[in-house]
Amino acid sequence: MSKKLEFEIAGIKFPNPTILASGILGVAPSSMIRLSKAGIGGMTTKTVGPRPRIGYSNPSIIEIDDGTYLNSVGLANPGIEAFIPEIQEIKHTVSSPLIVSVFGDGPEGFAEIAKKAEQAGCDAIEINISCPHAEVASISLSVKLTKEFTRTVKEAVNIPVFAKLTPNIADIVPIAKAAEEAGADAIVVINTVRALALDYKTGRPLLSHGVGGLSGKAVRPIGVRVVYEIFPHIKIPIIGCGGVYTWKDVLEYVYAGATAVQIGSAFAEGSDIINSITSGLENFLEENQINNLQELRGKAHTFKDQLEAKPKECQ
Repeated sequence: MSKKLEFEIAGIKFPNPTILASGILGVAPSSMIRLSKAGIGGMTTKTVGPRPRIGYSNPSIIEIDDGTYLNSVGLANPGIEAFIPEIQEIKHTVSSPLIVSVFGDGPEGFAEIAKKAEQAGCDAIEINISCPHAEVASISLSVKLTKEFTRTVKEAVNIPVFAKLTPNIADIVPIAKAAEEAGADAIVVINTVRALALDYKTGRPLLSHGVGGLSGKAVRPIGVRVVYEIFPHIKIPIIGCGGVYTWKDVLEYVYAGATAVQIGSAFAEGSDIINSITSGLENFLEENQINNLQELRGKAHTFKDQLEAKPKECQ
């Protein structure tokens, strides 16, 4: 792979902008090792907490349209103590940067899980303060709580901390700025969008929990919009997430202001999409004589005529 796709976030070197999103293939070391061999740039684990958690009953994830999913897993995970050997095995086997997604009981609980993950050898922490169908959902709706949780985790570890934020808010800019002010090394947007699907025969919710989080192709324009809105207001990197399936999708996020992207739902189609995305990006950069993908970051913000356009008055 050429150097055209390389970049760094907080000192962590990534060979390309594709990162496994949390909640997808992120528990079993075998799955993550397979993705690393397939050429993924980095990996984020399933969100792990202080103790084993079963989550919600099935059905907890359904495909409601082509490439669009609704899930309400409920942060099911084996607990940090059981997951430590998994982190160690992954880091012993692969060279791809490993980001561990964490949650806990209050700010100190988040920090405790983060410290244990760091000691196990991970490269960065992602704080899940935005899952729309769990207790953490309300954290990134609040400037105060976002600062408190981010700062507490940041002070507890010596590795980079990424804050994953929710799109389920009227104005996300103050939340992103709060995370940056509290020491976050990067912002991850978006988590899933609150949504509901009903059975047409009975009217019953299709998920056991009822309301869930929407992911996949349908949410990409939302993710791109959120990255676009945040980019002018913060200096730390943004990792875009939501509906990335092709190299053109990656470019869209980069144009909006993202440094990298996370990929989740698309892996339902297999790990071959990694090579399809990276080779597509390399070809595009080569054809357009661009030295590195990061040269295109934020390009959408340069079109002043569009940004300053005002609606015309009725005659």
